[in-house]
Amino acid sequence: MLNSAVIMGRLVADPELRTTGSGISVTSFTVAVDRRFVRQGEERQADFIDIIAWRQTAEFISKYFRKGSMIAVQGSIQTRMYEDKNGNKRKAVEIVADNASFCGSKAESGTGSFNRNDSVMNNQPAPSYSTADEGDFKEIPEDDLPF
Repeated sequence: MLNSAVIMGRLVADPELRTTGSGISVTSFTVAVDRRFVRQGEERQADFIDIIAWRQTAEFISKYFRKGSMIAVQGSIQTRMYEDKNGNKRKAVEIVADNASFCGSKAESGTGSFNRNDSVMNNQPAPSYSTADEGDFKEIPEDDLPF
């Protein structure tokens, strides 16, 4: 079986880092992803995808991304049931992020006010963050993104 999702879009709000009772970092955020096709005479439509990230991935995202930042996320789709405050049963569908990467130029992402690292400032490919072992880090140049 395969459960894999890869999306690229812009954050609709600043991610907020929280900590569970057991001290694990977590952040949840929403990414607006433009649809590929536009009907003639209509504006481009977007889907709003909920994302949850844990541990170091959550810390990375909350440190380096802000509202409007372009982000690429790879993870798996998760569904969960919960009860809202009125007692109604609800279903949530979200992506659990395994990897997050910078994408787009610094000017496009609106993140020019902070210094991510020297390689980004020198127009080198920005690093991605993965929950995999450090030896498994991958840098993904913009030209190699599949979308």
